Amino acid sequence: MQNENEQKKNSPEQPTQISLNDQMQRRFEERQHLMDAGVNPYPTRFEVTHSSAEIIANFEEEVKTPVSVAGRIMTIRKMGKASFFHLQDSAGRIQIYMKKAEVGEATYNTFKLLDIGDIVGVKGYTFRTKTGEISVHAEALELLTKSLRPIPVAKEKDVDGEKVIFDAFSDKEMRYRQRYVDLIVNPEVKQTFIKRSAIVSFMRNFFSGQGWLEVETPILQPIYGGAAARPFTTHHNALDMQLYLRIANELYLKRLIVGGFDGVFEFAKDFRNEGIDRFHNPEFTQVELYVAYKDYNWMMKMVEELICQTALAVNKSDSTMFLGNEISLKTPFRRLSIIDAIAEYTGKNISGLSEEELRYTAKDLGLELDPKISSGKIIDEIFGEFVESKLIQPTFITDYPTEMSPLAKEHPSQPGIVERFELIVGGKEVCNSFSELNDPVIQRERLESQSRLRQRGDEEAMIVDEDFLRAIEYGMPPCAGLGIGIDRLVMILTGQDSIRDVIFFPHLKPE
Repeated sequence: MQNENEQKKNSPEQPTQISLNDQMQRRFEERQHLMDAGVNPYPTRFEVTHSSAEIIANFEEEVKTPVSVAGRIMTIRKMGKASFFHLQDSAGRIQIYMKKAEVGEATYNTFKLLDIGDIVGVKGYTFRTKTGEISVHAEALELLTKSLRPIPVAKEKDVDGEKVIFDAFSDKEMRYRQRYVDLIVNPEVKQTFIKRSAIVSFMRNFFSGQGWLEVETPILQPIYGGAAARPFTTHHNALDMQLYLRIANELYLKRLIVGGFDGVFEFAKDFRNEGIDRFHNPEFTQVELYVAYKDYNWMMKMVEELICQTALAVNKSDSTMFLGNEISLKTPFRRLSIIDAIAEYTGKNISGLSEEELRYTAKDLGLELDPKISSGKIIDEIFGEFVESKLIQPTFITDYPTEMSPLAKEHPSQPGIVERFELIVGGKEVCNSFSELNDPVIQRERLESQSRLRQRGDEEAMIVDEDFLRAIEYGMPPCAGLGIGIDRLVMILTGQDSIRDVIFFPHLKPE
């Protein structure tokens, strides 16, 4: 025979591993009362004919339109023989009016055991209340899901004639950790993610419309490459080998250009084992595009057109507000070499300087540098510290030193410079592009030089990828490549000041 503790542990009335407050305890009790009355708190399905928005948009006076709507109870006023509540679905809210005499005593008794947060289905007809609110007059109600946790619904009160919201679910970290609650109680948050979906869809259609092929490449890679970043490492048990989560998909996409495709693109999740802040998440989304027989000048024009058209498609405007600045996305965008940009914003001409001279220049500007970093990283540090944040309007920063871009083709008329650009908007990098290096001999030299930088202690330097080198030894046509940070672009086009506001489930420290 079980002892009393074992009986409590196994009882269906008692939740396990949940610390109950008074409200939750009451909800568990209501759930049991419903079940005892023969009501299933979690039925299988409900036939929906209209959303809340459709009911309101198509409302006709003097016409009792039959509707069937489902959603979550967000406000509730229980009265003696008639009650009101607001039901929230994915499209908005609609008021429901219910009379005991019309739905029946059993249904009304069920309603008495419902709370804010419960999900219900309602069948009835449309009407307008005496206060002018379009509503549904319920003829039948069905409980679809009993909510066991109270939802932190914001409350309103009048202060000097104005409505003031208090007890709102506004703590940023809690909103990120419990995005499901955030979406329920702050439904306007959905609009950011609806726009994100629209941005990706427009870009996908734009690329496909050019005849370029959407592809998929490996996330688990035996050698990581295509960017300067630290990877996440994992282990494949069956093959007994170390693998890496990709930091970029560049080298695989270029293999496909070698294989004969004229244009390929991929919307990819990439992973970099680096810091987390307002503009960086270790798991992020980017789209990479490679087009044969094109160069970085052609790609700049294409990017201008793409971003301007995307803004017009999702915002109906070619301007946006980001970090307190109004940004014009009208074409053409400004173009400025990285050397000229540093000269303009620091007064320092770094053209042709040795590593020692660059280090001295950085020190003169007040930068404390890791002694292990090389010339390219020094230039990158100077640009990042003194220039990037000042480039508010869209600006193409072009023509980088070779060491900063080991996968890019050298400029035909400027020794030591490669054909590369980054687009900076609102003080942040949005995309990166090269005329891709397709000389396998030079590419090997560049990667071996990167390997020597790793030996100096640069953990972000690239690794020699023999299979990639073998691929381009078969011959890769002239090619332009592009990577666009989707999260950053969405931030700019939706006016969000943190990457966590455009990612449903951003990475956070453990609770």
